[in-house]
Amino acid sequence: DGRGALVLRLALVSAIAGGAVWWFFAAPARVVHHTVTTGTVSADVLGTGTLEARTSAVVGPKIGGLIVNIVVDQGDRVKAGALLFELEDDDLRQQLGIADAEVAAAAATLDRLRSARRKAGAVLRQATANHGRVEILVANKTLSQQELDKAVEALSIATEDAATADAAILEGERRLNAAERSLAYQRARLRDTRIEAPFDALVVRRDRHPGDVVTAGSSVLQLVSTAQMWITAWVDETALTRLAEGQPARVVFRAEPDIAYAGVVARVGRETDRETRELIVDVRVAKLPATWAVGQRAEVYIEVARRADVTMLPADLVLERDGVPGVMVDVDGKAEWRDVSLGLRGRDSVEITNGLRAGDSVVRAAGANAKPLRDGRKIRSE
Repeated sequence: DGRGALVLRLALVSAIAGGAVWWFFAAPARVVHHTVTTGTVSADVLGTGTLEARTSAVVGPKIGGLIVNIVVDQGDRVKAGALLFELEDDDLRQQLGIADAEVAAAAATLDRLRSARRKAGAVLRQATANHGRVEILVANKTLSQQELDKAVEALSIATEDAATADAAILEGERRLNAAERSLAYQRARLRDTRIEAPFDALVVRRDRHPGDVVTAGSSVLQLVSTAQMWITAWVDETALTRLAEGQPARVVFRAEPDIAYAGVVARVGRETDRETRELIVDVRVAKLPATWAVGQRAEVYIEVARRADVTMLPADLVLERDGVPGVMVDVDGKAEWRDVSLGLRGRDSVEITNGLRAGDSVVRAAGANAKPLRDGRKIRSE
C-alpha cells in the first residue's frame, strides 16, 4: 500500500545519505605521496631582457662622399683592420698631388734661402774682418777716417743682409711646415676614404649600398664584437641588495624555452627606472645558441642564495592554515596536519627548517579538482 511505499522510499534515501556520509567521512581519499629528502635549495631573482654585445659600433665615414664599393654584408665576420667599404677618391688624390707639389716647392725655396744665407754669412765675416783691419790702420794714421766710414757702412750692410737672410729662412721653414701639414691632412683624408673594421666583429646590419652618397658620421654598417655577449636584463629594484657581480645565472631564450644556458652576472646597474622601478643587470652568457640575434628576448634566473644538505620539499606541497605554513603527512594510513617552519625559498622547492625530516611522507589529494584533505581522513595511494 501507500504507507509501505513511503517507508521504502525513506529507507532508500536514508541508505543513500548514509552511504554518502560514509564515503565523505570514512572512505579512503586518493592521494599522491612525496617522500621528504635532503638536497640543495637555491633562490633565484628573475629578470627579462635582450641579448646585446658588450662592444658594438655604428660604422660610417669621417668625411662625406660617394660609396664606390662595399666589401662586406650582413652576417659576415671581419677581422680588425679589414676593409669594409670605400668612398670615391679622385678629388682627394688631386688635392694630395697639389699638396705634395707645394711641399716640394717650399723645400726648394728653403734650400735657396739657406744658400743665400751662407753667402750673406761669408760677406758678413769678410766685412767684419775688414772693419777690424781698417780700425787698426786708422789708429796708426795709415788710413783716413773716410776709409773707416766706408768699412763701417759695409759691415752694417752685411749685418742687415745676414739678418734678412735669417728671417727669410724662418719664413721658409714655416711655409714648408705648413705645406707638410697640408700634405699630411690630405693623406689622412685620402685614408678616410677606406673604412676599416675597428675590431674583430660580426656585421649585424648594412644600411647603405654602392652609389649612395653619405654624409660624415652617417651609418653604413653596424658591427658587434662576439667576444663578450650578455643579456641586458631588467630586474625589480627590490632585489638590489641580493645582487652582486659574479653570481651564477641561467639564461633561457624564448626561441628555446626548454634549454637553459649558463651565465654569470657581469655588472649591476646603479640607476633605477623612475617609471618601472627596475634596474639593469648585465648577465654574461658563456655559450650562445646555434642561431641567435642581437636584441632577441630572454629570461635570466640569477642565483642569489644557495643552501646544501637541507631538508627540502616541492613548494606546491606547502599549505597554509590560519596564516601558519604546514603540510599533510601520512601517519598510519591517515592524513595528519603538521606545522612546518620554512627557510630558503627556491623557484620549485623550499627549505624546511622544522617540522619534517628526511623520509617523512607528505601527501596531497589526487586529481585536479580534489578537495583538501582533512585531519584523520583515511588515505590510499593513487
